[in-house]
Amino acid sequence: MQGTSINRREFIKTIGFSTAVFTLRGFMSCKQTTTPRPNILWLVSEDNGPFLGCYGDPLAETPNLDKLASEGIVFENAYANVPVCAPARSTIITGMYACSLGTHHMRSYNPLPEHIKFFTNYLKEAGYYCSNNAKEDYNVAEKPEGCWDESSKEATYMKREPGQPFFAVFNFSVSHESSLHKTVEVKHDPTKMRLPAYHPDTEEIRHDWAQYYDKITELDRQIGKKLAELESEGLADDTIVFYYSDHAGVLTRSKRFLYDSGTHVPMIIRFPKKYRNLAPAEPGSRLDHMVSFVDLAPSVLNLAGIAIPEYMQGHAFLGREKTDPQDYVYLFRDRMDERYDMMRAVRDKRYKYIRNLMPHLIYGQHLDYLWRMPTTRSWEKMYKEGKCSGPQKFFWETKPAEELYDTQNDPDEVHNLVDDLDHQEVLKRMRNALDAWILKVHDLGFLHEAEMLERSQGITPYDLARDPTKYNQERIMEAADIAIQGKPELLPKLIKMLEDEDCGVRYWAAVGCLVLGEKAYPALLKLRSRLDDPAPTIRVVAAEILGKFDSPEKSLHVLNEMLYHSDERVRLHAINTIDYLDEKALPILESIKDKMNDDADYVIRVTKKTLVDLMKLTKE
Repeated sequence: MQGTSINRREFIKTIGFSTAVFTLRGFMSCKQTTTPRPNILWLVSEDNGPFLGCYGDPLAETPNLDKLASEGIVFENAYANVPVCAPARSTIITGMYACSLGTHHMRSYNPLPEHIKFFTNYLKEAGYYCSNNAKEDYNVAEKPEGCWDESSKEATYMKREPGQPFFAVFNFSVSHESSLHKTVEVKHDPTKMRLPAYHPDTEEIRHDWAQYYDKITELDRQIGKKLAELESEGLADDTIVFYYSDHAGVLTRSKRFLYDSGTHVPMIIRFPKKYRNLAPAEPGSRLDHMVSFVDLAPSVLNLAGIAIPEYMQGHAFLGREKTDPQDYVYLFRDRMDERYDMMRAVRDKRYKYIRNLMPHLIYGQHLDYLWRMPTTRSWEKMYKEGKCSGPQKFFWETKPAEELYDTQNDPDEVHNLVDDLDHQEVLKRMRNALDAWILKVHDLGFLHEAEMLERSQGITPYDLARDPTKYNQERIMEAADIAIQGKPELLPKLIKMLEDEDCGVRYWAAVGCLVLGEKAYPALLKLRSRLDDPAPTIRVVAAEILGKFDSPEKSLHVLNEMLYHSDERVRLHAINTIDYLDEKALPILESIKDKMNDDADYVIRVTKKTLVDLMKLTKE
């Protein structure tokens, strides 16, 4: 990427950035006060953006949430750092970015170091009763001991001791993506739906939008019931109430993607009169502060007057010791279910900058779960029939290395301003902000998932990220920046990088050749030697390039071998690559069929899709 990789060392020296500065957070002493600690209630919906009347949506029927907004504070710029549940919830519960912990891939279940706790552990130690009803999905191998008093479908704050303050979570799944897997009669009128610029106008898509607004109406009813319960228990005057969604969504090109449609969430917080000194504004206010999920843990601890651990990476935007408003929120996306991809983004109040680390892949990679939605199938059909135009086509095509959007004038984020001369200063500022954040949080995404786990044997990914002898992040980032540019004049650098002693650098060199495609022809000889690379991830990438643009025989031999690797992540990488080879994979059809018996569900999902495509080819 022009302007980033070349000047990164100078840039780091200029800003004088260090991990110590980032994590330094003095422990707060608990305030002595005659007012007891507040109860804190979280009402958390799933998979929905701000489709609410209080956010100005004319299609929404949300009287209960609108009333809550009139009594509380509406946060206009609240964001999920990850546009999918498990890594987002990992970020929420720890107060740390999932990509800094090694919990950034969907359902990866990697271990936490002993000193990293859930923020509920600190609440419990301070005397709070902590209950969760009932979704966890924190994407970690094991929960810290004692993080909940109860986490189940029966969990409730009503089980606490008399007079004991509580922190309680209730999760509402009615708005989850799965609510659109089955088509039902709708109450909202499909003809009145506002379609975003990227969605073609089809009956299925209009119906899905209408059906989803029906689900939002039902969500509002359920939220109202829970608020009424709090009132009936006589606890409303003692309880700070949060409502937010665990990420945005849910129609295709929202959930799983770093656009506002996948990350911009509703967030309403109501403070009773006795705790308004802890609020950042008066009831009925609307704040445009930039807040994100990593900020929730320190904010809750701050509300409770509990010391914020030094390791937490978020900022307390609530409570007596709240920090100044932040300029940016940071967003990331890695493996989503069975498909690998990598994106990083930064957003301020107006602009969104996205960096696509795998620009050779299309946005709309086939995901078994996503394809259960009629919208996805209808949109794909329209594209394949050549009936999509303009922004409707982008989702099914390869990505630019960088995207920049003026969300004020382009809320659907379809007009990329990266090459616009009037926005070059904004582009530079956003690039630098993203680089600084990636480095300070020790982003582990620059290692392939399998390689990250290989390097962290005997330690946790968190520890790996902070050991420069095991993870030279700056050098690997520089390699990634060169790789994604897709410039033929950089091929000599990529060829040299293919011999680097760090397999992380070699991996990105191979990815860079993949980005160049046929233009990487001069590197084919060097890539053939990478088919025997000690790192299986590099062998897989080299096999993909050679399988597409050279003799596929040896490549298929390597991929066939990787299908039976002991690490399921290597097997997943291999079957994804085989899927990309289309008809060239036919010689190993029997091995592909055998993968339907794999013990990893994600491998089976890709295998099933690959076999369907290959069977069509054999019939043709």
